Amino acid sequence: MTNPLTLKLEQRDRLSDEEKRVLDGAIARISTYARGEDMVREGEWPTESKLLLEGFSARYNLRRSGRRQITAIYVTGDFVDLHSFVIKKMDHRVLALSPCRVAHVPHETLREITERHPHLTRLLWLHTALDAALHRQWLVTMGTEEALGQTAHLICELFLRLQVVGQTEGTSFRLPVTQAQLADTLGISLVHVNRIIQELRRLGLISWRGDLVEIKDWKGLARLADFDPAFLNLVNKPR
Repeated sequence: MTNPLTLKLEQRDRLSDEEKRVLDGAIARISTYARGEDMVREGEWPTESKLLLEGFSARYNLRRSGRRQITAIYVTGDFVDLHSFVIKKMDHRVLALSPCRVAHVPHETLREITERHPHLTRLLWLHTALDAALHRQWLVTMGTEEALGQTAHLICELFLRLQVVGQTEGTSFRLPVTQAQLADTLGISLVHVNRIIQELRRLGLISWRGDLVEIKDWKGLARLADFDPAFLNLVNKPR
């Protein structure tokens, strides 16, 4: 099975066979997390970073009021905490939205990669830069779009990210998030989320049954979201 990180990086640059072997060999162990389990906890000082091999997870913070804000959704092929290599102490948590299979990469191994493989180092830097680009886009969308447009934008974004790692079928993909988790992502009420999904269905833009989302009208959905995929940096260029 191809390492999903390799698929993600090869969408944006060429990897040599040696670099692929280095990435595969960086994995020290593989573990699983149950739906709802924290895989990263606030205040921890990790000694390894976690690569999502299967499943969905979310970065979030809890306020003193108990309210949760989800600030990122991670999919197959994403490091959920590559930044812990340099930041050290975690100021957030990462939750398994679905059953997850995770590869653990020791920070000592990452240090060796940065010292011996300059091109791979740049690609790992690209990975963190993409994470930052996603975060910026979420801020822009939340600040300029109504909740309907925000939801449409999120669906467009997740479809393209999952397509890169072979997790789509036609115009469909699995999205195992609850409406409560979607509310925590969009910063709106559960009732409002339900109304938005119904409106997207009414407009003929999507079908959403269980965890299966099908995009019925990509152009219409992208137009509603004012979606421009440039922030995903899907162009293959030497780094």
